Amino acid sequence: MPDQSFRKHFMQLRKLALIFIAGAAILAFFAFDLGQYLNLQTLKDQQAAISQFHEDKPLLSVAIYFAAYVLMAALSLPGAALLTLAGGAVFGVLWGTLIVSFASTIGATLAFLMSRFLLRDWVEKRFGQRLAAIDEGVRREGALYLFTLRLVPVFPFFLVNLLLGLTGMKARTFYWVSQLGMFAGTVVYVNAGTQLGKLESLSGILSPGLLGSFVLLGIFPLIARRIVEVVRKKKVFAQWKKPASFERNIVVIGGGSAGLVTSYIAAAVKAKVTLVEKHKLGGDCLNTGCVPSKALIRSAKLLSHMARSKEFGIESARAEFDFATIMERVQTVIKTIEPHDSVERYTGLGVDVVQGSAKIVSPWEVDITREDGSRQRLSTRSIVIATGAKPFVPPIPGIEAVGYLTSDNIWDLRELPKRLVVLGGGPIGSELTQAFARFGAQVSQVEMGDRIMAREDPEVSELVMQRFRDEGVAVLVNHRAKEFVIENGEKILIAEHAGKDVRIPFDAVLVAVGRSANLKGFGLEELGIPTGRTVETNEFLQTNYPNIYAAGDVAGPFQFTHTAAHQAWYAAVNALFDPFKKFKADYSVIPWATFVEPEVARVGLNELEAKEKNIPYEVTTYGIDDLDRAIADGEAHGFIKVLTVPGKDKILGVTIAGEHAGDLIAEYVLAMKQGIGLNKILGTIHIYPTLAEVNKYVAGNWKKAHAPEKLLAWVERFHTWRRG
Repeated sequence: MPDQSFRKHFMQLRKLALIFIAGAAILAFFAFDLGQYLNLQTLKDQQAAISQFHEDKPLLSVAIYFAAYVLMAALSLPGAALLTLAGGAVFGVLWGTLIVSFASTIGATLAFLMSRFLLRDWVEKRFGQRLAAIDEGVRREGALYLFTLRLVPVFPFFLVNLLLGLTGMKARTFYWVSQLGMFAGTVVYVNAGTQLGKLESLSGILSPGLLGSFVLLGIFPLIARRIVEVVRKKKVFAQWKKPASFERNIVVIGGGSAGLVTSYIAAAVKAKVTLVEKHKLGGDCLNTGCVPSKALIRSAKLLSHMARSKEFGIESARAEFDFATIMERVQTVIKTIEPHDSVERYTGLGVDVVQGSAKIVSPWEVDITREDGSRQRLSTRSIVIATGAKPFVPPIPGIEAVGYLTSDNIWDLRELPKRLVVLGGGPIGSELTQAFARFGAQVSQVEMGDRIMAREDPEVSELVMQRFRDEGVAVLVNHRAKEFVIENGEKILIAEHAGKDVRIPFDAVLVAVGRSANLKGFGLEELGIPTGRTVETNEFLQTNYPNIYAAGDVAGPFQFTHTAAHQAWYAAVNALFDPFKKFKADYSVIPWATFVEPEVARVGLNELEAKEKNIPYEVTTYGIDDLDRAIADGEAHGFIKVLTVPGKDKILGVTIAGEHAGDLIAEYVLAMKQGIGLNKILGTIHIYPTLAEVNKYVAGNWKKAHAPEKLLAWVERFHTWRRG
C-alpha cells in the first residue's frame, strides 16, 4: 500500500509538472504575442532573411525549424499552416515535405500522449461505460477513421490529436496512420510555400476544386471499405447459385424464445416466414426450463412456509403431499401456458409453422424433413438460426454407468430421490438444489469453485449458501468431481477436496454445470459457418454469410429467455431490411435473476465485474431487514446494493438479494436504460408499505452520503440568525 500511495502521488506530481510546463509555454505564446510572427505578410517579408540564415547554417536552421514545429503541434498552438508554408519556401518541395511530415507527426503524437496522460483517467472515471464502447470501436476501425480524417486538411488536426488521446488507440498506430494520412495535405502546403511570393491569403491555397479533391480523397477509405465488404460478400457467395426469386423472406430454425419472437416480428410486418421446430414450440424455457422450474419452486416454497409456521404465530402446520402429484402439477402449468407458444397461435398470426427438422443446404435454401417423413426445400432471402442449447455433461469417468439427470429429463421423475447429488453451483443447480431439499431430499451440492453463484458478489453467494445450509443442504464447495462408481449396488461420487478423496453416496445425480449451444446437424459445417462455443456473429448478429443470422442461446453471449427475445428483434429487423437499414445488438442493460431464496437479481455491473474491468465506482447499500413490509411479511433478510459513478448519482449496476428481487429490479432496469439517476428515484413516490420502497431508501442513503455539508453549515447559521 505505501508503494501504491507513493506511485499515485508521484504520478500526480508528474501531471502537475507537465500542466505547469505546457501552460507556461502556451501563456508565453499569447503573452508575448508570438502569433504576430505567424502571419502570411510577416513570412513573406522575412523570407529572404530566413533563406539566408538557412544557407549560412543549414543544419541549425533545420533543427530550429523542426523543434519549433514539434512544439507548436504538441501544444496545439495556431500557426501550423504558416510553418508548413515556410518549410516549402526555405527547404523546397522535397526536403520541406520530409521535414514537415516527420515534425508534424511527432508533434501530433506528443499532443496525443499528453491528452492521454492528463485527461484519460478523468474521462474514464466520468464516462467509463461509454468510453469502453468507444474504445471497442476504435480497436476495430479506429485506424481507418483516423486515416480518413487526416486526408481532409480542413478538419482541425489538433482536435483529432486531443480526442483520440482519450481513447485506447495505441500510440504507434496513431503515429503511422497520421504519418500516412497527413502526407497529401503536407505536399500541397509545402508546394504552395515554394510560390510564397504569389500567395495573397491562406484561403488561396485550397481552391474549391482542390478542396473537393481532398474531400473525395477523405471519403475514399470509407468507399474502399464498402467495396471490400461487397467483394468479401461476393466471395463467400461465389460457389453458390442464388435463386432468381424467393419463396420466403425468412426461414427460422428453432421454435424457442428467439425463434418465436423472430417469426412474430416477421409476420407482423407482413413478411412471409416459415418457422421450423423438431420438438416442441416454446423451446427449453416452456418445456424444460423457466416454466417447470418456477412451478416446482412455488410448491417447494409453500412447504418451506409451513415449516416456518411458528414465525407467523401458527403453532404448527403440516402438509401431506405426493411428489408425483407435484410433478404432474408442473406439467399442468406447462400445458396451461403452452397455448401462448402453440402452432395454432402462430399460424393465426401468419407464420408458416412446420414440425420437423431443417438443414441449410445453401445460403438461400433450407431442406425441411417433416414429422411424417415428407421433404420440402424452401428458398429464402434470409435465415435465422435459433436452435438454442442443451445441458452440458462433462466426461467424468463412470457417469454413464450410474445414469444421470439434467434439466431436460428431471421433469420425468415421479419419485423423490432420497439422496440427490447436484453437480454445479450456477443458477440452475442452485434453484433445483433448494427446491428438492424442501421436498425432503438429502441434497449435496458439489461445486469445484470456492463458492456457488460465482458470477455474483461474494456476500451474495455467502447469503445463499448460509440459507441452503440452514435448510439442510450440504454445500460442498472446492470439491472436484473425479469419478462415479457403483459398489455393492450403491452409487458413489468420488470428489477431490483439499488434496483428498471424498466419497458421496447418492441415489440420483443432477448434472447442472452449464449448457452448450446446439451447433450440429443443420448445415453449419457444410456451409463453413464458423463456430466456437456458439455460432460466431458480428454486432448485427450476422454470420460470415450476411443473410444468415443467429440469435438466442446458440449465439450467446447470454443464455436467458429475455435476452434471446431481445436478440430476436435485431435478427428479424436486420434480416428483413438490410441493406437499407440494420441495427447493432445492444447489450448495455441486461438484467437477470436466480430464483433461489433469498432471490437474487442483478442489472449492470456488480463489484466483482467493476474491479475486473477497473471501472471506478461508489457503493450504496440498504438492508432489507430494516424495511417495514419485509418485517411484516417475515422476510426481513437480504440487501440492495447500488454502484454509481463516483460523486454522481448515475447508476452503473444494482444487485438485490431478497424477497421478490426479480420484480424489484425492474425499476432500476428502466432507470439505467433511460438514464435516470438516484436523485429522481428518491423523488418518486413509492407506496407504503411495500417491498418496492427498498429502491427509494437506498437512493436516500446515497443522498445522505453526498449531503452538501458546507452548504448545510451555512443554512444552520441562517436558521440560527432567524431565531434571533
